[in-house]
Amino acid sequence: MNVQQILESLDLGEQERVQAELVLYNKENSECFFFSTEEREKRKKLSQALIKFLAVDLQPSCQLICLETIRILSRDRHTVGPLSTEEAISTLAGYAGINSKTEYASPEKEQSSASTLKFNLRDAEINSEAVKAICNIVYNSLAAQDHAANLRLLSGLAVRVKLSTETGVSPRGLFYDLRLMFLLTALRPELRVQLAKEDRGIALLTDLLENTLKPRWADIFEVLTDKAAPPLSHDVSERAMEILKILFNITFNINKGVVDEEDAALYRHLAAILRHCLLIQCEEEDRTEELQGHAVNLLANLPLGCLDVLLAARVGHDTVEYLDINMDCVVALLGFLNRRLDRAQKLKERVTPVLNLLTESARVHRETRKFLRMKILPPLRDVHTRPEVGSTLRNKLVRLMTHVDTDVKQCAAELLFVLCKENVSRFVKYTGYGNAAGLLAARGLLAGGRGEGVYSDEEEDTDTEEYLESRNRINPVTGRVEMPQPNPMEGMTEEQKEMEALKLVNMFDRLSREQIIEPFGVTVDGRLARLKDTMTDNAVQELEDKEDEEEEEDPQAKLEHSESPCEL
Repeated sequence: MNVQQILESLDLGEQERVQAELVLYNKENSECFFFSTEEREKRKKLSQALIKFLAVDLQPSCQLICLETIRILSRDRHTVGPLSTEEAISTLAGYAGINSKTEYASPEKEQSSASTLKFNLRDAEINSEAVKAICNIVYNSLAAQDHAANLRLLSGLAVRVKLSTETGVSPRGLFYDLRLMFLLTALRPELRVQLAKEDRGIALLTDLLENTLKPRWADIFEVLTDKAAPPLSHDVSERAMEILKILFNITFNINKGVVDEEDAALYRHLAAILRHCLLIQCEEEDRTEELQGHAVNLLANLPLGCLDVLLAARVGHDTVEYLDINMDCVVALLGFLNRRLDRAQKLKERVTPVLNLLTESARVHRETRKFLRMKILPPLRDVHTRPEVGSTLRNKLVRLMTHVDTDVKQCAAELLFVLCKENVSRFVKYTGYGNAAGLLAARGLLAGGRGEGVYSDEEEDTDTEEYLESRNRINPVTGRVEMPQPNPMEGMTEEQKEMEALKLVNMFDRLSREQIIEPFGVTVDGRLARLKDTMTDNAVQELEDKEDEEEEEDPQAKLEHSESPCEL
């Protein structure tokens, strides 16, 4: 459809002609997400003209067609300028029913209201088209984000969400309201604080999540999850995930330390619903994992002290029980982790949240740690295979310990270290010194010892017969039994050995001087440092040890050599 022709019709103000031409334009471009550069200026003029056209009284059908065209045009970030003005955002917000000047009414009042159509919620299609357009514009324009913040659109959305929760009726366009809330809180950090504090967003969205999933409560912090229940429909799971994404945004920087009684109750209630999200199924398998992923991300934001509800569910005939504790949630997290590891895609985004959640849970909950250790680090039997080789969870996690991404390898190592109760010898036993060196260096434990973790029990590691028989032949670096290797210096004279040693020293010296490598060593406190610094620290330590020995052997002699003995 010719854009110039549409502009002429808009200028004349003939609604029927405009509507007919826009119908054709929308049909031609409904699936278009990439636009030609030749008519870029014309599309800008069309956007500006449509915003002006929407400011006058129009028939509902014409309003809807115009909004559909604006939604299509708003996909092009190069021409979104005319749609990013305060006037344009205010006009679209009015059609969406979320303008700060809008008077929000109950559904009963809306039915009897004489307000104009564009400032109420009677037409769900018009509402939805306007919100979709705002979503595109906000995503593509910083100026639009500023205007949306100034117009307090987020508060308007919060009012509509509250209305939906109170009435128990989910408007047709609620998903797009949630999508706009997500974009605003994702792109503007200050709006996260506004929604969380001024609009009580955490409680509001928790109520909406509960209203969406409709869980059955056994107690205030316990949901009864029926594993045989029908899976969530596409629409319900889609809405639930959008709510979880918004909750993640507004809880990202909450205080995870001591929380007051009211907030703790709210977080525990939310955690109980998130536990339910980990155990239910969606119609599509991919959506089940996606829902679990969003639940895991949000759980990682909540205070650790409020996650006890994950283990508080009562034990039943179809639950996994360990030490009289319901471990269904932990089993679900392990299954989720295993699937994400098998896919090996975007590990930082997809795996680190669940690794962190399992690590912190294992650190503070004795039963969780023991159960995870039983599943991930069972008693060692295969001593002839490297720890990183194989398909078990232990093998997969050890492989991550040498991943190129620092966050990924640190999270994997931290989980295994906690499962070993931060005992260095036990950690090396299950992972090999070569894989463990990174975390041990960061912790200052290369020389051995124990981490700073405090654990409630002191159970010993259980060694299998296979491990005990081969323990003395296991290479601590590789973590497996190595075949005996021939001595490369066998048959050499002492002079030849000295020559080879000198060659090696010269090679390292040359590489060091040319700054190809920089030799490192272990300091007296067990940390990695440059070799020259290490040698200095060790020399100082040796001198201090020698002085201590001399003082212990003859304190009187030390006193006699002081400059002013016995002076006051």
